[in-house]
Amino acid sequence: MTNEITFKDLNILHVCNPKLKNSYISICKKGFIKLKTPRVSDRFIQNLLSKKELWIRKQLLHVSQNKPLQINLEDEVLLFGEVYSIDAQEAKELRCYLEKLKKPDEKNVIKCYDNFYKLYASQYIVPKVEQFSKLMNLDYEEIKFKKMRSRWGSCSSKRVITLNTQLIKIDKELIDYIIVHELAHLTHMNHSRKFHDLVDMYISNAKDLNKRLKAIHLL
Repeated sequence: MTNEITFKDLNILHVCNPKLKNSYISICKKGFIKLKTPRVSDRFIQNLLSKKELWIRKQLLHVSQNKPLQINLEDEVLLFGEVYSIDAQEAKELRCYLEKLKKPDEKNVIKCYDNFYKLYASQYIVPKVEQFSKLMNLDYEEIKFKKMRSRWGSCSSKRVITLNTQLIKIDKELIDYIIVHELAHLTHMNHSRKFHDLVDMYISNAKDLNKRLKAIHLL
């Protein structure tokens, strides 16, 4: 069940899922606040929001200033353009990585995050690539994942597609666009008119998505 609730001056989308064991709050870069809970009382919800109020407002401030959403290492994780608490179900593998650390300094914590993003990217993106590959009737040789500083993805002449593990941090529609973009290079190893026409066949708002991507700083 989904409904909108109010906490002080904040409007929050509340998703009640009886199958959940815990409650989670996430903030998307457009400023939407989402609360996921099992069946709980209104009092429980108000207490939870009160406890997380400062964190929520901090994230909303970043959004209002058009700054990238920020995360606190060991407390939060950024997935699909939303900040999640480290306690969220989505961050289960990350918690496992962190709990195994013998020396929890910043370097090792960042390595845990990188390993988590690579794992999560593989689990989510590989089926997506296979889906679009069949749709576009284009066969690739291999998919690789790598943390890159200057590009979201690449396609080699050997039909190997390499994707940035940081993709998992951005919106799903942007991920789809990048996948189609790289698959299109299997036919056109350039950015010719034919290349863009092929991308446009599967991503109707490709130009707008490309502009959004250029505004995102690789992390």
